[in-house]
Amino acid sequence: MRIAHLTDYYLPRLGGVEMHVHDLATRQQEAGHDVTVITSSARPAGLRRQEQGHGGDGGGGGPRVLRPTERMAFATTLNPGGIMAGRRLARQGKYDVVHVHAGPFTPLAVAGATLAAQIPTVVTVHSLISYMEPAFRVLDAATGWSALPAVWTAVSDTAAEPVRRLVSPAPVFVLPNGIDADAWRVEPLPRTPDQVLVVAVMRLAPRKRPHHLLRVLRRARAALGPSAGLRAVIVGDGPERRSIERYLRRHAMTDWVDLPGRLERDRIRALFRRADMFVAPAVLESFGIAALEARCAGLPVIARTEGGIGEFVTDGQDGYLAASDAAMAEAIVRLASDEPLRARMTARARAVQPPVTWPGVLRRTEDLYGLAVERLERAPEGPPEGRVG
Repeated sequence: MRIAHLTDYYLPRLGGVEMHVHDLATRQQEAGHDVTVITSSARPAGLRRQEQGHGGDGGGGGPRVLRPTERMAFATTLNPGGIMAGRRLARQGKYDVVHVHAGPFTPLAVAGATLAAQIPTVVTVHSLISYMEPAFRVLDAATGWSALPAVWTAVSDTAAEPVRRLVSPAPVFVLPNGIDADAWRVEPLPRTPDQVLVVAVMRLAPRKRPHHLLRVLRRARAALGPSAGLRAVIVGDGPERRSIERYLRRHAMTDWVDLPGRLERDRIRALFRRADMFVAPAVLESFGIAALEARCAGLPVIARTEGGIGEFVTDGQDGYLAASDAAMAEAIVRLASDEPLRARMTARARAVQPPVTWPGVLRRTEDLYGLAVERLERAPEGPPEGRVG
């Protein structure tokens, strides 16, 4: 099968969507499919090379990657020329199916979704878009995209709810991110009795709420007292890094909170070996792949109740789901103060495999591709393609 993944954001930009699309495309190619990633996300100038055939962005056997914006003066995801060029590449590529990866600010994905009038198309929403529903309704009035014969999916049931309201009566299926659970299993290192290590892995951007995390950590450490030895490592990079560094200096946190920047997966796994818990502060977390990786490593996960993490973390069993930042701080204090409780949660996380491992996700993805083919074949003549150009 010839598959095109259409995504505004892709590696080397770091994030859950970027990693998931790469992992999914790579596994599909390993299974024998012909896979291309079309993205309006350009690489930094120093990393750009001419892409030729398979091998991704310069070799390594990954999926073919096409980046039309890299040849443009305004090489960003918002370049209208890049958006239309990406859609044109998908339309002209003779693909059997186009898999669109959408979110609240993904113009290429919105333009690509209209291909459902011509090509079997699966649209996966990777974000919580409730707050954007009015804007999407206006867009629908202009383009009629909700009436297209696409197969609509979202990465969690939480993320699917606002999409269901937008495309009703069409069904919206859950197509979760995948994980190699065994690859994330780690052997924990011996612990220092008077130290507790909290880990977060996140993009340092406002939507992920890194400043809220710092306030949660300050509150927890104040409640525990310095003798508890609470430390934190926040992995990741992004536009908020400098302001976070200033916050740490201003509040004398630099001696117990580390910012190592972006880390490769093997280094994150090594960090999980010496960590005691994982914290995910975002409230607009549609899935939470980093939290799932931590759970597979055996770390108790503390997250907010609003997002999709509750679909693989059970409150009170392998972590805590908190309704407020204050409750998150209380959960950190509870776990930091009770080593047997942490051990029980770790044992449970390691014993119960999550329901979103790659074999099942790949099967479900192929089933939905088949449904997209059937849906286009049954679609009436004269779809609203002309309304979007």
